[in-house]
Amino acid sequence: MALKQKSAPPNKPTHVVSGNIFDALGFSASEASALKVKAEILSAILEHVRAKGYTQRQLVDILDEYQPSVSNLLKGRISQVSIEKLLRYADRLHLQTTIAVRPVQPRARHSKQPASARRARRMAEAV
Repeated sequence: MALKQKSAPPNKPTHVVSGNIFDALGFSASEASALKVKAEILSAILEHVRAKGYTQRQLVDILDEYQPSVSNLLKGRISQVSIEKLLRYADRLHLQTTIAVRPVQPRARHSKQPASARRARRMAEAV
């Protein structure tokens, strides 16, 4: 007797976040900023590594790092890696980095109008 397998439900988002995802996850503003910077540096490093086709062994030599650390880096496990170390890795991979610091722009507040009224106004503006 064969068992019938259920297909997995489609992966549907249950919550949509706008802005910094780390803010939405409950991190303080400073923690969220640091995590966002780390994620951006890591993303650039991983993109470069994939483009160049580096192996873990090559990265151990290039980054002057132990293999488990390189493995964690490639898997995105950066919770214990400082921003300074990620910047050092980027430098050793000959990546140019820049950091921009500017005042936070206030977010536009949504009016207290019902959604149907806002939708009608947007439709009228589109015409």
